[in-house]
Amino acid sequence: MSRQYSLRSQGPSSHNICSICWSNLTNGQGQAIFTAECSHSFHYHCIANNVQHGNLCCPACRAKWNKNNLPFQVPPLQQNNKSKHGFADDEPLSSATLLKTSGPQNVTVKTHTETSAISAAESRPHYPVLVSICAPPLQDPDGEGRTPIDLVTILDVSGSMLGQKLELVKQAVKFVIENMGTSDRLSIVSFSTTSKRLLPLRRMTVKGRESAIQAVESLRADGGTDIAEGLKIGTHILEERRERNPVASIILLSDGQDNHCDNPSQMLKKLPASIRSSDMQHEIPVHTFGFGNDHDAKIMHAISNVSGGTFSYIESVGIIQDAFALCIGGLLSVVAQELRFTVRSASPGVKIVEIPSGRHVSQISDEQGVVDVGNMYAEEEKQFLVYLSVPQSAAPDTKTSLVDVLCVYKDLGSDEFIPVQGEKVEITRPDFCSPAEMAVSLEVDRQRNRLLVADAIGEAQRLAEMGNLEAARAVLTQRRETLMTSTAAKAGDDLSHMFETELKQIMDKMASMNLYEEVGRAYALSGMSSHARQRASARGNAAGSCLADKAGRKQLATKAAGRATFETPAMVRMVRKSQNKRKSGSK
Repeated sequence: MSRQYSLRSQGPSSHNICSICWSNLTNGQGQAIFTAECSHSFHYHCIANNVQHGNLCCPACRAKWNKNNLPFQVPPLQQNNKSKHGFADDEPLSSATLLKTSGPQNVTVKTHTETSAISAAESRPHYPVLVSICAPPLQDPDGEGRTPIDLVTILDVSGSMLGQKLELVKQAVKFVIENMGTSDRLSIVSFSTTSKRLLPLRRMTVKGRESAIQAVESLRADGGTDIAEGLKIGTHILEERRERNPVASIILLSDGQDNHCDNPSQMLKKLPASIRSSDMQHEIPVHTFGFGNDHDAKIMHAISNVSGGTFSYIESVGIIQDAFALCIGGLLSVVAQELRFTVRSASPGVKIVEIPSGRHVSQISDEQGVVDVGNMYAEEEKQFLVYLSVPQSAAPDTKTSLVDVLCVYKDLGSDEFIPVQGEKVEITRPDFCSPAEMAVSLEVDRQRNRLLVADAIGEAQRLAEMGNLEAARAVLTQRRETLMTSTAAKAGDDLSHMFETELKQIMDKMASMNLYEEVGRAYALSGMSSHARQRASARGNAAGSCLADKAGRKQLATKAAGRATFETPAMVRMVRKSQNKRKSGSK
């Protein structure tokens, strides 16, 4: 059973749970309670600590608070024009920075229950409900009526990049430059033994593009590899901006082993705090690209994982431009920010057990679950299974209300938080269920298959790192067998069969330890990154040779193996543009 809604509401009502510590708000327990102007309540010490970190948005509905109405001291805002590293020289923003979406369309939310009924005498301790969130399209995908971005590219120019590698990187960055608009800003950083900012944050006007291309052409390969220093400069460029475009991101490319960090833990300790922030308001995602078979996939994956970015593995030097295109196709199409959805128990006895959310931050109590989704690309869809404990029903032939669903996000056209309030998710409770009522939803089963695949890849990768390839392959084999007996696979679901092919490819790349260390590790980690964020990343020798599904809309999945599984229409268009450019250039 499914429902879809995209309704503006006045926002959620107050609830008896503190949205910060997730414990009950009960008067008389010796804890002061603060009720904000938006009507949401919190423990006084919880919200006071939250505000001391500079957060003036309601943690429940994201409404902006007037600091003059708060009964505690608010720290002064940091001034962006104070530069510690000399990078407060960004070019002023364009006055035309408004996003144009398709008219009144908002983020939409759909729900699916696993079955349309549960018999009244039956209780279900782990009953799945699917919540699907889809972002609206861009009105003018080929124009500049979209959200502008501040982008920093951090490029490895160590000695191993000499020759064809560096020339292809230059070509790929030029493609990025050509496809940025005049409101977008770009900075270029190179790193080897030392790091250097080659281009300050400049708008990609005609003059800005000329300067950017000159910076690219100046790249020379020499020296060792110090990834952390390159990241520090790139991060400082974004931190010290005097003005800020709504979207900011970093692209990091490296082809070799870091000379200063032997493992991910050492690297993460060196990273600036802003890269490691889990706060949606201050997130700076780093999208990492491991180039060739000699890069340190574990370090590159760790950087993307902790920052909210994706990790792409570029096995073939010829697809680097396509891999960049896949990434910027999404970055140049952000339509919603700080998206958060909340599910709340709608009946006594119905409890929220689990929400597998990958790398999206989630918090769960018996009565409420919240997932911070963050930025959404145009027409991007993200799906989450909410597992419930559903008790028996004392009243047969009635309905049990399971959960209420609320989504709140920042609309980048109006710069306002928009709530999307849905109907209650309900299920019928007959004495006996008919076969039709017991039929499993293909949408729910497909998402369950995806989670099983993601878990299998993670477990197999862990075993492979321990040197136990036999056990790793056994995990993948068993999960493939389970997948192919699922309801969705038996119904001929394309995505479920593609997941099965994904498992087989990873298993093939674990045939020997040499093969695993050469290609298998990076391939598996890239897959884990993609599933954890439900966002496309390039893998192996294929990046975005996209074939749209029959509907030609929303989430696009490739029909060929080894390619991204979460491609959006904007990503598809950008990759095809890259492919066409490469074909015309080779003639």
